[in-house]
Amino acid sequence: MLSIGIVGLPNVGKSTLFNALTNNDILAANYPFATIEPNTGIVPVPDERLQKLADLYKTTKIIPAIVTFVDIAGLVAGASTGEGLGNKFLANIRQCDAIVHVVRAFENSDILRHDNGVVNPQSDIEIINTELILADIQTIENRLPKLQKESKSQPKVKATLDYLQTLLQDLQSGTPLSAVADLDSEAIADLHLLTAKPVIYAFNVAEKDLTNSSKIADLQQLVAPAQTIFISASLEEELRKLDSDDAAEMLGEYGMTQLGLNALIDSAYSTLGLQSYLTAGVQEVRAWTIKRGATAPQAAGVIHGDFEKGFIAAQIMSSADLLEAGSEAAAKSAGKVRTEGKTYIMQPDDVVEFRFNVSK
Repeated sequence: MLSIGIVGLPNVGKSTLFNALTNNDILAANYPFATIEPNTGIVPVPDERLQKLADLYKTTKIIPAIVTFVDIAGLVAGASTGEGLGNKFLANIRQCDAIVHVVRAFENSDILRHDNGVVNPQSDIEIINTELILADIQTIENRLPKLQKESKSQPKVKATLDYLQTLLQDLQSGTPLSAVADLDSEAIADLHLLTAKPVIYAFNVAEKDLTNSSKIADLQQLVAPAQTIFISASLEEELRKLDSDDAAEMLGEYGMTQLGLNALIDSAYSTLGLQSYLTAGVQEVRAWTIKRGATAPQAAGVIHGDFEKGFIAAQIMSSADLLEAGSEAAAKSAGKVRTEGKTYIMQPDDVVEFRFNVSK
């Protein structure tokens, strides 16, 4: 299950955004640490194909892919050394696949900035990034004594020790691990280092600035080449109270084609190199999340390990072809169904039936 941690300084709109994304009503108060415990919400990945396929197969059971959002308390300068509620919440981020860093880019005198100063997106970004870097430095420094001891009797450990010392130098120079060329993710996997995680910057702007191309370009430049999305948390909160037609109309008024939730999930999938494929039948229609570039057997393994071990072939058609044909039988008659083997690379529009055999 994809897990995304929402982080940011206090009062940047994290909890308001989380409420809108997850349709929750957690406390979103105007003071630091309004979020005391990390709030978790499980959100279905929007996919209009699922309902269309369910109608075609005449089934009411739809299982979308899901994303878990974790709203983590507002960090402050000094979090890495325990300031505010620091260490506890940095630990919560470690379990997430990606980080969404919410940055305040709106003016509102009724909502206090964390330090009562002026709105300054660049400063806010630097504060959070510095705390994540300092936390990673501490994590590596805590691991080094153990590796130094083990390396005396285990030569293979020496390579890991040397690599971590190199990464430590990068961090101490202010370089997040996500910017390190050819980062060896396997070598550091058990450390759950924060700056190695993909980051999506979500700039929380005023509603009027959603179409302000000049401001958007300036904000993008602050974090280039990182992924960015632009949302108005207050607008998202309004939209979730409307029916789909009214919400679509309001989105159009702001020059938007999709909710912030959809944009965020699209960005997360892109950043993490993920995609979905579909299975469909009279029992259920379901979306499955896989890595881009996954082979058919690897995709089958997401359903069950036995499917991958005993993989024989995959019967595949695109959802567009299936929906256009009107039935699986019609798609077959039109030559739109094909059989693929072990080397086939899965595509996002694939509707699949796996054939497998597991010997006892």
